[in-house]
Amino acid sequence: MPLPAMAGMGLAGMALVGTTVTLRRDQSLFLAGDAASHVYRVMAGCVRSLALMPDGRRQVAEFHLPGDLLGLDGREAHLLSAEAVGDAILLRFPRRQLEAEAVRDPAAARGLYDLACRSLETAQRRLMVLGRKTAAERLASFLLEMAERTGGDRRFDLPMSRQDIADHLGLTIETVSRVFSQFRRKGLIALPTAQRVELRDHDAVEAASGDCAA
Repeated sequence: MPLPAMAGMGLAGMALVGTTVTLRRDQSLFLAGDAASHVYRVMAGCVRSLALMPDGRRQVAEFHLPGDLLGLDGREAHLLSAEAVGDAILLRFPRRQLEAEAVRDPAAARGLYDLACRSLETAQRRLMVLGRKTAAERLASFLLEMAERTGGDRRFDLPMSRQDIADHLGLTIETVSRVFSQFRRKGLIALPTAQRVELRDHDAVEAASGDCAA
């Protein structure tokens, strides 16, 4: 799950000493089953966490953007794999540092508790999206989420591919492309480029997400 940025959550003042990790597109950061010995903060780019199915399919759990933490998905071993969507830069630091800081600093401990709560909340929302929503509602919810996570602007870039989005929302790439086209024809969004999205009618996109109060 995407974890909020450290600043403002009791974690910003933590005395963490990390090393820089540079990844190329599609390069793995860690695999499911690897020892969960480090925690990572995305500094630039985007990283996806995913599960690979026995039949070769994949489920993209989350996209981690600059400021997000990842690597806290398991106690001893990672439950998911993580890989760069495009070129990415991360800061890596030992998990034991994070745990020691939480013991030393009550504010940091509260911050980690908040991260855990937010992660659970995100997981619950994701279950609702995948289990109850139509394809159009899923994509609209995703676009609203990405707009918020990239600064709240109605114009933003999607670092991930249409296939990534499909694997994240439990849809086929054909369905994702079709819904994008439907939203554009209806005037809800504009697509100046394959990655650039403009929310032309934010209220209509919100209504399409199925999240509006009745």
